[in-house]
Order: sequence, then C-alpha cells, then structure tokens
Amino acid sequence: MLVRLLRFAVATTLFAGGSLLAHPQDQRQTPADNTKVNKRDRSQDQVTADQQKMNPADRETSRKIRNSLMKDKSLSTYAHNVKIIARNGDVILKGPVHSEEEKAAIEEKAAAVVGKEHVTNQLEVTPEKQ
Repeated sequence: MLVRLLRFAVATTLFAGGSLLAHPQDQRQTPADNTKVNKRDRSQDQVTADQQKMNPADRETSRKIRNSLMKDKSLSTYAHNVKIIARNGDVILKGPVHSEEEKAAIEEKAAAVVGKEHVTNQLEVTPEKQ
C-alpha cells in the first residue's frame, strides 16, 4: 500500500509539471522582451499581421509561402515563424531570422510565389544567443 502511495505521489508531481529534483528557481525563465519591436509596430506607417487581407487570393498567397518555409528544414524556428502579410498581391515579410542567408532564402521563397517586385523584405537578422 505504501509503495502505491509513493508511486501515485511521484506520478502526480511529475504530471503536474513539477520535479522531485529541480529547485523552484531553476524553473524560472526570463520573459521575452519585444518592447522595441512592439513600439515600432504601433507606428501608423507600419503594416502588422492583423492587416492581412482576408480575400481568397491573399490567404492562398500566404499559405503557399508559409508551406514553402515549413518544408525547408534547414531554416531556424525563427525563420519558420516570420510574419507574412499579403495585401492585394504584395507581400511584406517581417520578424527576426538568424542569418543573412535565412533572410535571403525566405525572400526567394516569397518571390517564387508572387514575383520579386511584389516582395518587401523587412526581416531583421538577430544572431542566435549562445
């Protein structure tokens, strides 16, 4: 009976996200700080993801570009999660990437869908933190 209670206690602790060995301070994470980006995107002249047009053509454009990015496993998670804003056949790319190569690769994938003249690349290179 005691063995069952101990197993239950261990299973409950682990299931609830706790750890018998981890110290509570080890589980804290530093929150992301997007303050500068958020201030920039509040500007009236900045296009944000909520301004994506919902017409079928622009939704399909965004879908094709996103699928192309997701299929490329050489890209970082940052690159897979860039903002793709399609508006009336034009595409704006925004967000952080880890290298100039990723920035160029994403732009090429978008250009393959809508043409280079319809892509505005506002991606920012943010090197990986070691």
